[in-house]
Amino acid sequence: MFRNVWSRLVTETVRVHLCVKHAPLKQRTTAASVFVRSFTDAKDEVQQPFDTSVLEFLVCPLSKKPLRYESKTNELINEELGIAYPIIDGIPNMIPQEARLIQKDTQTSNTPTQE
Repeated sequence: MFRNVWSRLVTETVRVHLCVKHAPLKQRTTAASVFVRSFTDAKDEVQQPFDTSVLEFLVCPLSKKPLRYESKTNELINEELGIAYPIIDGIPNMIPQEARLIQKDTQTSNTPTQE
């Protein structure tokens, strides 16, 4: 059985190789027909919009509290912990290690006063 499978595999491989080797090249690819994406194009792309209807189901994985969507930064904000989860290609990245710490607006009572 192994010999039969092996000989069939070799025969098919040789047959395909011969067909490909002698097949005429039907179309040459030109620079105009090939789309090449560079890293500089990525800056100009518009981010996919975030579906805000998902917010009623999403909670912070750490505090289990609801999140707020910030459209300016395209992030989900947890006010209680002061962290922001990024949204990448319309998908929220809810990994706590990937979250960004945000500075809360604190009053001047926390800063030392001059006397």
